[in-house]
Amino acid sequence: MSDVRAQARHPEDLTRLFVERANAGDAAALAALYEPGAVLAYPPGGTTAGREAIRAVYEQMLKHVSRFEPEAPLPALVAGDLALTSTRRRDGKGVRVQVARRQPDGSWLRVIDWPEPPAE
Repeated sequence: MSDVRAQARHPEDLTRLFVERANAGDAAALAALYEPGAVLAYPPGGTTAGREAIRAVYEQMLKHVSRFEPEAPLPALVAGDLALTSTRRRDGKGVRVQVARRQPDGSWLRVIDWPEPPAE
């Protein structure tokens, strides 16, 4: 079966797509925003490596969080095929940061995601 989900055409699109897919309750679609070998700094204090493990984390998270509110992305810092993306947390406790990589088809996927870095 082919994947017809929207792709991130710009690094900043990843934030919007994350919220849309999370609010749809689709852990597999969330995991599809990551490269196969990506690393997610979650749960807090730990890391999760690999798309399938990330999918499993999101399956558990979606059981407890019913709605995600959008956070406006800050301008991406792009260097060739890498981009540093971030958003200010809605609760005012810092930022969320990610590294994305341009794929051969021109779309972007997350490689490193740190959704809850320390506020200090």
